[in-house]
Amino acid sequence: MIEILQSMKEPHVYTDDEGVEWVRIFNVPNASIDTKIDPFNSKAFVDSTKDTKGTYGDFLDRSKELSEQRVQKLGYDPVKQKYFDDYSKKCDGKKLPGDPSQ
Repeated sequence: MIEILQSMKEPHVYTDDEGVEWVRIFNVPNASIDTKIDPFNSKAFVDSTKDTKGTYGDFLDRSKELSEQRVQKLGYDPVKQKYFDDYSKKCDGKKLPGDPSQ
């Protein structure tokens, strides 16, 4: 196995010293996505997203998926409920739109 880094504009051909043309195997380095995140572990979410590139919307989508997993397991999302409860305490009992306890 020979590893060669090439730019996108270079021809993707490698011929060794003996004139043999090698077949190239395309590989995307560091392109793994952790799909098995514990939805109840906020540190696991942070660790899985801190070194990845993506838009803010991508992170919100990922967070929503984990919220849906918590709802599937428990019937409600304790993280979201804590957010609503904290908001209500901070704002003298006012409820946010979408708060299930309304």
